[in-house]
Amino acid sequence: MKRLAAMGFLVCAAVVSGYMLGAARDGTPITAAMVSHAEQVIGLEFSAAERDSMLEDLEEYLASYETIRGFAVDNAVPPALAFNPVPAGARFEARQRKIRLSSVKKPERPGNLEDLAFCSVRELGELLRTRKVTSAELTTMYLERLKKHGPALQCVITLTEERALRHARQADSEIAAGRYRGPLHGIPYGAKDLLAVRGYKTTWGAAPYKDQMIDQDATVIAKLDEAGAVLVAKLTMGALAWGDVWYGGTTRNPWNLDQGSSGSSAGSASATAAGLVAFAIGTETWGSIISPSTRCGVTGLRPTYGRVSRTGAMALSWSMDKIGPICRTVEDCAIVFDAIRGPDGLDQTVVDLPFNYAAALDPGEMRVGYVPELFAEDYPSRGADSTSLEILRALGVDLVPIKLPEYPVESLAFILNAEAAAAFDELTRSGRDDLMVRQVKHAWPNVFRASRFIPAVEYIQANRVRHMIIQEMEKLDAEVYVAPSFGGDNLLLTNLTGHPCVVLPNGFDEEGSPLSISFIGKLYGEATLLAVAKTFQDATDFHLRHPEAFRARHADQGE
Repeated sequence: MKRLAAMGFLVCAAVVSGYMLGAARDGTPITAAMVSHAEQVIGLEFSAAERDSMLEDLEEYLASYETIRGFAVDNAVPPALAFNPVPAGARFEARQRKIRLSSVKKPERPGNLEDLAFCSVRELGELLRTRKVTSAELTTMYLERLKKHGPALQCVITLTEERALRHARQADSEIAAGRYRGPLHGIPYGAKDLLAVRGYKTTWGAAPYKDQMIDQDATVIAKLDEAGAVLVAKLTMGALAWGDVWYGGTTRNPWNLDQGSSGSSAGSASATAAGLVAFAIGTETWGSIISPSTRCGVTGLRPTYGRVSRTGAMALSWSMDKIGPICRTVEDCAIVFDAIRGPDGLDQTVVDLPFNYAAALDPGEMRVGYVPELFAEDYPSRGADSTSLEILRALGVDLVPIKLPEYPVESLAFILNAEAAAAFDELTRSGRDDLMVRQVKHAWPNVFRASRFIPAVEYIQANRVRHMIIQEMEKLDAEVYVAPSFGGDNLLLTNLTGHPCVVLPNGFDEEGSPLSISFIGKLYGEATLLAVAKTFQDATDFHLRHPEAFRARHADQGE
């Protein structure tokens, strides 16, 4: 029965029926009775005459499906239909200006280099620029920490040590020769293991792909190479971008090793929070930057859909996948985002629009919204979130109440499932989905199978409703709005519409686990969004707190 469900086909040009496909494959023709059974799956009812009339078409559809399945379609191949998040008539800034970072305190080289483990990218960059430390020293320090703490956190899939040390030595030579590339030059970082890196495995966190080699560098990796950053590790991810369970275990939260680190950018958030890398690259389809950043107490940026090329990245949902940085500060996110954004001539969804970030911001000049009903709900982090609103008001922000579009957002979630099932069609049909670690009801193998029964017509209808929501979101009277990170439908809604989000720590619960607040910006409005979020972060110190178990131990403290 599993095989039949996994190899189903579309009924009435839309829904898959495993029973019907099984019959057709052994030579039995499709019958009106089979169609009648399939009607129950799609919630429709046809007359006997209507069923009889469609039989010939269904046979032709089935033959077409079988023909298409005869062609090898790699996960990297996108559908010809591309999602466009731009509302009708929208206009965006076209002129690129030089980004303006905040001033940075001139750091000094510490006696113990490991004391730099939790420094921001901005601080580390200044140490490298002034040649108070070398990239080789930083890279070696982070590699040692990855080797020491990675096993406990289960956050590392592959160390890229040889590549890292080679790039670090190159960075040191260039900086010494006066060829400084910018604030990422010589900075060690980690990448979620769905990004291809030539010469290293790209496992997607899943047993069926644990030995996979992809002979290319993902565009994000290539852009960071160009900026002079140094890749030290490929970090864990939930298998095929679901949760924190990968083929080797469960990635841990540095604040509480009894907890998983959540999301699917699990290793990226965990390693950053534990000071094993200076920053990391994650991805989000529906919460995979927001959730682990919250759990691990770090700052994450989910950029606007179409801001960062996904070339060389595992596809899960072509209309929802986004790549962004996970860092220790908002401004670090701005620095990394500036390096990875922009077209590459390959990912056709990427737009070429400016990023005019300026750290200095007059909060009183900004129109910042908030969603009153979400903050009024009874939820665990309500106290910290209410305090966050008061901090914003104390900074001079005039918070404007807004109302999000009222649409059946949760009912659109199957858009992701349909696209994911297509992305891993071959995995399902081959039966290799049995190799996946998680086989429970709410895990990819079952979701992929069930998604074969999503009617094509309903998938298109859902995307038409999605288009309507995009138009309504453009009417919100705020440049940025603040919301509980998991309040209502906001997280799914803004992933469906492609809006950018910054998530940052705003407190701790009674058990000492981090909490977060989310800021959502206009489409392609990352510059303003990051500036507003930075204003809030600068008024707090939650991002400056780090898990005690992963701090450097000095000689007088022992191990």
